[in-house]
Amino acid sequence: MNTTTESRKRIPVGDLRGALPKLAVLLALLAALLAWSGIRQWRDARLLEDVEHARDRAVEAVQASHAAQVKQLQQRLASAPVKAALAANDPAAAVAAVREGWAGVEHVEILEGGLQAAYDDAAAFGFSKLALLEAGMQGDAVATRVVKDGKKTAFGMAAAVPQGVLYVSVPLARLTAGFDGVALPAGGYLALRQGGYSIQQRGDSQLSDGAERMAHAVGKTGLRVATAAPDSESGPLGLGAIPALVVAALLAGLAIASVVVARGGVRVGRFGKKGAEMHDMDEPTLGEALLRDPPPAPTARAGSADEEADAYRQADAKTVEVDPGIFRAYDIRGIVGASLSIEVAELIGLAIGSVMRDEDLMDIVVGRDGRLSGPDLAGGLIEGLRKAGRNVIDIGLAPTPVAYFGAYHLRAGSCVAVTGSHNPPDYNGFKIVVGGQTLSGDAITDLYERIRDNRLYLAGVPGDLQQRDVSADYIQRIADDVQLERPLKIVVDAGNGVAGDIAPQLLEAIGADVIPLYCEVDGTFPNHHPDPSEPHNLEDLIQTVKRFDADLGLAFDGDGDRLGVVTKEGAVIFPDRLLMLFAADVLERNPGALIIYDVKCTGKLQGWVLRHGGTPMMWKTGHSLIKAKMRESGAELAGEMSGHFFFQERWYGFDDGLYSAARLLEILANRAETPSEVLAELPDGVSTPEIKVDVREGTPHAIVERFVEGAEFEGARLSTIDGLRADWDDGWGLVRASNTTPILVLRFEADTTAALERIKTEFRTRLQALAPELKMTF
Repeated sequence: MNTTTESRKRIPVGDLRGALPKLAVLLALLAALLAWSGIRQWRDARLLEDVEHARDRAVEAVQASHAAQVKQLQQRLASAPVKAALAANDPAAAVAAVREGWAGVEHVEILEGGLQAAYDDAAAFGFSKLALLEAGMQGDAVATRVVKDGKKTAFGMAAAVPQGVLYVSVPLARLTAGFDGVALPAGGYLALRQGGYSIQQRGDSQLSDGAERMAHAVGKTGLRVATAAPDSESGPLGLGAIPALVVAALLAGLAIASVVVARGGVRVGRFGKKGAEMHDMDEPTLGEALLRDPPPAPTARAGSADEEADAYRQADAKTVEVDPGIFRAYDIRGIVGASLSIEVAELIGLAIGSVMRDEDLMDIVVGRDGRLSGPDLAGGLIEGLRKAGRNVIDIGLAPTPVAYFGAYHLRAGSCVAVTGSHNPPDYNGFKIVVGGQTLSGDAITDLYERIRDNRLYLAGVPGDLQQRDVSADYIQRIADDVQLERPLKIVVDAGNGVAGDIAPQLLEAIGADVIPLYCEVDGTFPNHHPDPSEPHNLEDLIQTVKRFDADLGLAFDGDGDRLGVVTKEGAVIFPDRLLMLFAADVLERNPGALIIYDVKCTGKLQGWVLRHGGTPMMWKTGHSLIKAKMRESGAELAGEMSGHFFFQERWYGFDDGLYSAARLLEILANRAETPSEVLAELPDGVSTPEIKVDVREGTPHAIVERFVEGAEFEGARLSTIDGLRADWDDGWGLVRASNTTPILVLRFEADTTAALERIKTEFRTRLQALAPELKMTF
């Protein structure tokens, strides 16, 4: 026997048995902890499932109640007595016929179409009731809304009639009875909401802030049912309910086995051929065992040639078709149900989380606009981000600039806004900031390639999730810096987009007198499309400004990052002229500052900035491209013809329609002239809005490239940084390919109408020769 063998130390079996009771206690404690965690998670999951079922039943109940009341009114409008009274121009008889036999109806009235009496004292009449009547006159359908009728909250309905508009109100209980009757499990929360107002709520009201995450729309009624359950914490080591229970059972089994062995129920010695127990001194040590039977040489794991590959594990084998076409130049955008789904959103979350992991970033803010698909897509995105190990701060319903603000305010540095921006209701998408940089171009393409190649990082432990509301912080931050020298009366048209929830509060906080128009958040956009760059979307705002004799009208797009402005006379102030006003203000405090504008802006901007002591720079169109250029160049201000404004001075440099509105009112309130007079002083010419020419999918860039190749505009200075812009001494023209939709974008401006027509003709002639199949709209 050699020296090593003689000197080795052994642990006697008796000592091992003595340690087993302590081990059994430890195993039992761990088993109990995991079992408790598993049961708690299972209970929380059941509560969440029950609360979701309650929400779905509440949606069905409210929709049925809503449909029943609308049907009542439709039947009465179609009845012979009502038709006869309206035909005879007898409103009193029509009102009486509508009331006849309608148990519980509170108010029936026919108002003249101009609604002048209502507008004369709109605050007393009720803005919500006024908005309902305006909606009722827009078409043949019955408009509905929960309204303040006198001192009561009621369910109101309105329908157009030859004499104006018929208004009917019934007790709110007619709408909410079904909602009140739905069984809600203890610990849950349920709310019936319209815009930012909770009509009825039940359960634990402390959960109200996080309820929007699981809100479902009540058809196309403008109502929604929001719900929430207490957050469920993951188990030890990130184990879910079933894994925790399985591991608990295994540990309990080991604890029992340890007790049995400790009591001698199982012999632990090694036995010889005759069954006699051999002496514990004959047990081999671990070293001897390895010498007798060396382990097999380790084999290299496939795909682990470098440490980076080791960090990534393959995502679920479940196949989800992802359309590469939704990955655009500035963001991700698609049609819900066709190219966007919860599963696609989860993969996008995994891809963003993987990029963050590469950059050693942990925290990310997620907000969403008011579209009906928002809660589901935000939920899928958050699930993907958490699977990638990222900690998510869900700020719920919030304009895109508020999500950007949240990334700074909460020191996350990264955020995703789930938004379809100004697109139709069935669109949605994602605007993404990682580490302070807005993703665009190749960075967006990289997200798709990660999904396509399955290069998605899956963390062993999911990231945390918390809910925060930063709206009050956002308003406070701006109001602490911006206050009006004198009050201005402003009409705010949010187009039923998410800005309607916060814009009136913000502008009132800085000292404005605000009249809200279409500020109830409704993802169906029932009144007009939320795109202030299209003049026809501003018609209602212009009329409302005139009705209320307001100083100014402000319009926001669907996610609140763009601004439109109209004067009390009804003039639309294009964003490039607003940029002149902003530039003059910024340059007063920052002489020589760089001011960036996109290729669609007026040719008068360059001279204006120079005369005010600044440095002008024209750049490519696109909010993410402008932000990248600002970061690179240190510009204090930038703007786009689309209505995006970017303030680095006194703000954070991201595009923010709400903040831009506050800065605009600050400038106007500081001047002795009226807002209309100040805006009329800005240089102007004869110009067109953005002109859009439809082309086949995938062809706009190729058409523009061919246009640039053969371009010969005598006497013009040509710029090709984004499409082709030709500047003459008396005007300019532009054609560029949209990076988001299959269209060509054109714009023209000149000193005179004749010069404008000449430039338009030059562009139209060249385009028709190049692509005769195009339908010219200019």
